[in-house]
Amino acid sequence: MASTVRKIFKRFFIGLNLVVCVLFLIACLSPVMSPEDWWPIGFFSLAVPYFIIIIIFSIIFWLIVKPILVLIPVITLLIGIKQIIVLFAWHPTADFMDKKAYNSLRIVDWNVSSMYGLSNNADKRKHNRTEIADAIIKYDPGVICLQEFNHSYSGKESSNNIGLFSAKYPYYFFSRDYTNRSKNYASGCIIFSKYPIIDSGKINYPKHIAESIIYADILKDGDTVRIYTTHLQSYKFTPVDYDDMEKIKDPGNETLEASKNIIQKMKAAFERRSVQSETLSRFASQSTHPSIICGDFNDVPNSFTYFKSRGNRQDAFLKQGFGIGSSYLSLAPALRIDYIFPDNTFQVMQFDMDDQGLSDHSMLIADMQLKK
Repeated sequence: MASTVRKIFKRFFIGLNLVVCVLFLIACLSPVMSPEDWWPIGFFSLAVPYFIIIIIFSIIFWLIVKPILVLIPVITLLIGIKQIIVLFAWHPTADFMDKKAYNSLRIVDWNVSSMYGLSNNADKRKHNRTEIADAIIKYDPGVICLQEFNHSYSGKESSNNIGLFSAKYPYYFFSRDYTNRSKNYASGCIIFSKYPIIDSGKINYPKHIAESIIYADILKDGDTVRIYTTHLQSYKFTPVDYDDMEKIKDPGNETLEASKNIIQKMKAAFERRSVQSETLSRFASQSTHPSIICGDFNDVPNSFTYFKSRGNRQDAFLKQGFGIGSSYLSLAPALRIDYIFPDNTFQVMQFDMDDQGLSDHSMLIADMQLKK
């Protein structure tokens, strides 16, 4: 009897191990499989960290129970090494130095949540806009890339968000992706620069997507550097959707409908981001200048969005960061969806993520130098 139980137990875990390994290997197709062609790949890419954790535990289990079977999870992880190395940065170096290295370019990238901060209090929200600007300026970056930035052209000081930066950053380019009917209010992405902007432009996404890619060519120490920034499609979850997520946890009559609503929104976002990332990759590859891509990509490092947008570029976090990173703080404890991608003409000197408690995203700060 005991022997039969052991056989059933072992077969069950072998079967479970094989299923998880196969699912992980399907997820490993995400760098080359667009969600436009097969949208479920988006869900597989989100699950990669969990697959890796289960596979690591299976390695420990088989080392104890039947060492020969450890080959299954080990080979699986080796096949999927590309998915593993984008998750972790291994640079436990000294703290971020406020003083920049000589001739380096410091970039701040931050989704500033419409400059309102996280408070629901109207007076506090007005105050937060100045705190957000102060938090950025204290790092003394040469270039600032902001997403979900807004500005009013009404002339009121309380809503003149460009004016918060103009004293130290006289050069800027604003996407103005969304405007009101009177055109005196706009929101979108903006690039601020201490250095002269000698060229700039806006690239619209296809399929009637309102948001865009913007770029600015800055002139620094005789070199022209192109900066891109963008905000890719979010899931656009509403308070109702978050309530639906709670319903999914408790099986009942409403669970199926709630699940359908969430899946439909995620499917649409996966597909739109695949189109956006292909557009970004195509235009960024045409630059004749050293270039850096910054932005809120709303997708994880294991996704088609990440690999397509990054291409052969460096990931500043992987170059000088440590750990798994956490740039988005609302849905899960460790989501990295904001990135700085310099091309290979740069050397990344240092990198940091700073959670100021003023947005649902962390601020990204990177110092880099052009290789001479």
